[in-house]
Amino acid sequence: MHEIKELTKAEEQIMHELWEMGGGFVKEVIERLPEPKPAYNTVSTIVRILETKGFVEHQAFGKSHRYVPKIHKEEYKKLITDKLLNNYFDNSPKRMLSFFLEDNKLDVKELDDILAILKKHK
Repeated sequence: MHEIKELTKAEEQIMHELWEMGGGFVKEVIERLPEPKPAYNTVSTIVRILETKGFVEHQAFGKSHRYVPKIHKEEYKKLITDKLLNNYFDNSPKRMLSFFLEDNKLDVKELDDILAILKKHK
């Protein structure tokens, strides 16, 4: 398997739609994007870049192509999380969790859920 590359913000936005849909045509992706809608050619170009990067593959239907994810969302999430952990928290999950706690990013319910997960894995 080849190395997974990080996506640009625009590429990531398109990939999230393709992951949600399980694949689709450029027109279907555009329909799901927020206003103002990007031009068809813009999205088409981004999808072809995603194909070049190995994130999607296409199925031909006459002259149109349906694009299907080749990389699972969980696989990409792991890459991004590992990069965040390595680059900003010295590869320390404890430091990363402390950051979210100190920055008040977690509410009481989420803290309870985290404690339950910790107890389960203890």
